[in-house]
Amino acid sequence: MLPRLFPYTDPLAQAPLAARPHIFCSEGRSMYAVIQTGGKQERVAEGQRVNVERLGVAAGDEVTFTPILVVDGASVLTGGQLAGASVAARVVGEAKGTKIRGFTYKNKTNQRKRWGHRQKYTMIEITGITKG
Repeated sequence: MLPRLFPYTDPLAQAPLAARPHIFCSEGRSMYAVIQTGGKQERVAEGQRVNVERLGVAAGDEVTFTPILVVDGASVLTGGQLAGASVAARVVGEAKGTKIRGFTYKNKTNQRKRWGHRQKYTMIEITGITKG
């Protein structure tokens, strides 16, 4: 079989949301939300554990996030419809990402620099999603 040179385009990708029932209940969950933290957006569902950028909160504390999008069955809430909506989470602990090693140099001048980075994350468990 020959490899695909172009990505496969789903003919339903441009269809309205009602014609795409497969996006509503993926992974067997009927309600999920999209939250923004640390400059990144994350799709979460109740009971799910997620690593987010370090929050500086002790383990066991409760944190709340304001959702960007909430999907509950066939209803999709965005923008102004989310007044009062929130996502509650419990901090489980902290984790570290993989080590990134870098090396820079400039030729003919003996300038060399080695550097490394290891991102720190806070692991949270989603305890509830409210639509407000």
